[in-house]
Amino acid sequence: MKKTLIEKTADKLVNAFVNNKIIAPLPTKFTRKLSEAEKLRKLCESKIKDPIIGFKAAGTGIPVMKKLKEKKPFYASIFEKNFIKSGKKVKINKSTLGVELEVCYLIKKNFFSSKGSITMKNVTKHISHMAPCIEIIGYRQKKKGITSFGDLCSDFGANVKFLIGLKKKYKKINIGNLKTNIANKKIRQSVDGNTNTVYINPLNSLRFVLNELKKDKINLNKDFYVFTGSTVGVVPILGKGLYVGKIEKLGTAKAIIN
Repeated sequence: MKKTLIEKTADKLVNAFVNNKIIAPLPTKFTRKLSEAEKLRKLCESKIKDPIIGFKAAGTGIPVMKKLKEKKPFYASIFEKNFIKSGKKVKINKSTLGVELEVCYLIKKNFFSSKGSITMKNVTKHISHMAPCIEIIGYRQKKKGITSFGDLCSDFGANVKFLIGLKKKYKKINIGNLKTNIANKKIRQSVDGNTNTVYINPLNSLRFVLNELKKDKINLNKDFYVFTGSTVGVVPILGKGLYVGKIEKLGTAKAIIN
């Protein structure tokens, strides 16, 4: 049976993901609208054999949402191959967009057997640990810039690597107003941020992702991570070396850009 365009496109993108290759830009049919991009993302993810360790929220900056005329963020699966220890080296290419600094949560597997919607009142009961995280974002395509959420969503959520700092047992803190910073001292690059830039706050972003997982009837049957979105926006990588991300009261995460 002849493959459809979406199947052919998914095969090319999956091959690029698995083998760390860069391909020609995807057809705009799959990137212009978020709904079409999500279909491609889900098809691609279904073809990956690597274990899923969690999910990321993306497009969580409200000003960016308004600019691109979107009403809500989106999510994407995170695979084990892209989850590495803080302080490890990450090789980048011309399609790398930048680095982000995020709050991540470790969620108990009993979430999958919970009933009803996740609200701001009940979301915390599902959290085991929390930690700072650096995400390296970029395409598997010869492509630069962001013109729509579909650009990011279609390409596995544009996730390249996640480097997580020391996990701490969850406790209630004012997660909606914590100072953050990511810096490369060697090249004197430093960007400040705040957790209040993340879809109201990281807990609200977590609530969004968990409800999307319920809607899509996903069940990993194990504890999993949720990465809630950047507190500093997309920070361009201006030079190689050590990037250190700090989130007040949570700690640090590190990435060596190679």
